[in-house]
Amino acid sequence: MSKPWLASYPPGVPEEISIDEFSSVADIFDQCTKKYADFPMYSNFGKDISYRQTEEYTSRLGAYLKNDLGLEHGARVAVMMPNLLQNPVAIFGILRAGLVVVNTNPLYTARELKHQLNDSGAEAIIIVENFASVLQEVIDDTPVKHVIITRMGDLLDFPKAAIINLVVKHVKKMVPAFDLPQAVSFKTALKQGAKHAFETIPTGHDDIAFLQYTGGTTGVSKGAVLTNKNMVANVQQATAWVNSTVGDLKHTIITALPLYHIFSLTANCLTFMRFGWKNHLITNPRDMKGFVKELQKTEFAGMTGVNTLFNGLLNQPEFRNLDFTKFVIALGGGMAVQRAVAQRWKEVTGTTLVEAYGLTETSPAACMNPMNLEAFNGKIGLPISSTEVSIQDDEWNMLELGENGEICIRGPQVMQGYWKRPKETANVLSADGWLHTGDIGFMDEKGFVQIVDRKKDMILVSGFNVFPNEVEGFIAEHEGVLEVGVIGAPDDRCGETVMAVVVKKDPGLTEEDLIKHCRDGLTNYKVPKHIIFADDLPKTNVGKILRRELRDKYVHA
Repeated sequence: MSKPWLASYPPGVPEEISIDEFSSVADIFDQCTKKYADFPMYSNFGKDISYRQTEEYTSRLGAYLKNDLGLEHGARVAVMMPNLLQNPVAIFGILRAGLVVVNTNPLYTARELKHQLNDSGAEAIIIVENFASVLQEVIDDTPVKHVIITRMGDLLDFPKAAIINLVVKHVKKMVPAFDLPQAVSFKTALKQGAKHAFETIPTGHDDIAFLQYTGGTTGVSKGAVLTNKNMVANVQQATAWVNSTVGDLKHTIITALPLYHIFSLTANCLTFMRFGWKNHLITNPRDMKGFVKELQKTEFAGMTGVNTLFNGLLNQPEFRNLDFTKFVIALGGGMAVQRAVAQRWKEVTGTTLVEAYGLTETSPAACMNPMNLEAFNGKIGLPISSTEVSIQDDEWNMLELGENGEICIRGPQVMQGYWKRPKETANVLSADGWLHTGDIGFMDEKGFVQIVDRKKDMILVSGFNVFPNEVEGFIAEHEGVLEVGVIGAPDDRCGETVMAVVVKKDPGLTEEDLIKHCRDGLTNYKVPKHIIFADDLPKTNVGKILRRELRDKYVHA
């Protein structure tokens, strides 16, 4: 595809990738577990499992799903757990059995879980016991016939496995009582599956690999249909992009974002598998002190995350004392990376925080900055290999370079549509293959894309567009600010005014301090007219600030 705006890609990055090297995600797994058999593949709670061991576990689980449960090709299986060793075993066991993974947020309420299980038509679920009581509430009203329950320590060695399971259930009381008589244990499933010979069930590019549900922050959660072609393409694209940095290095990437999130799933679990790296799974990244203690015990060379995660780490004094001599790659996505956070990250770690951009609907990567970037540039990067980006107006007409409009993506990683939702699909996917992202931005003459904000979050002040990301980024530069979320508030005179909800780092910070700071760097209509101090900000499970909840609490209340 022609990219006249781009003289050349970063050194070593091809303009086009081939997806014919692998027939499916399961094929990638099979080839990598053979190639790197004796290398560690995953680590959690101090336990490593190798590529060979992971292949053995997934063979047993895949055999159980096919032979004991009798699930037929294309059946949907939900996975509901945080980052544990069992999580990738479940994902690859399902895929190798020719089935479809339905990644499910373990923090779902009963209502949300019921919707996703019914919408996806999931026939089985693999769930950690901590959340089984939620499943119990709704299972009779869903198509789920089979339940596999795991405990947090199930793949750890004795006695640690027993200790963790005991503490989680009886000391920390993290397992509410439940009654699911049809359930079998994860360990039983592996034991039963071991009785059968198993080889990966062949699947092709057109077979669905994942039903990946959108966060639901803008309405009902929808399942993005991601085929093997979509996922293989995005792994190939990401691999080509980071290869110049990673090369033949065999090391560890910190996987703090949950694997049920598309960013972590593709970037960490799948892409770094191509390089033979180990994914060090962080089960509870919200516990920042515990997270840093885990990093103190781990030699690592890479990390992915969202802005709030990087900011949280930087605000832990012990983080500065970590050994970053092997650290080569830090990738930020999922939400805008703030300049203040990126600059502090470079000062502390010596590594540039490289921003990337994507959506659930693009598997997810669509744009990425060059990995050899010397400093944060405030842009989401170049369209990655085999990817086109256009900027379009509200009528889906193409705009010129430099003009603000909706960012649109076309490439082999773009989803097939929303599961059983043709109307919603037509609202975002044009007949000629453009995905309309709902994000506002522009492209410069070198092909770099800069995101301005979400369409729905734009604030209109006396006819002037105010984008919350810009205001948040500037407020975050104040040394007394820990976190900030910006929303629009109704105003009789201006239509809307800017409201900032701020979490203090400095207890002495005042509203006057922030107003003065903003007036020094923002046009008057962008300066917040309302500043509210809060103890924390509502976030999604991966750390995105939920502006809708801020509006509900501070504007609509």
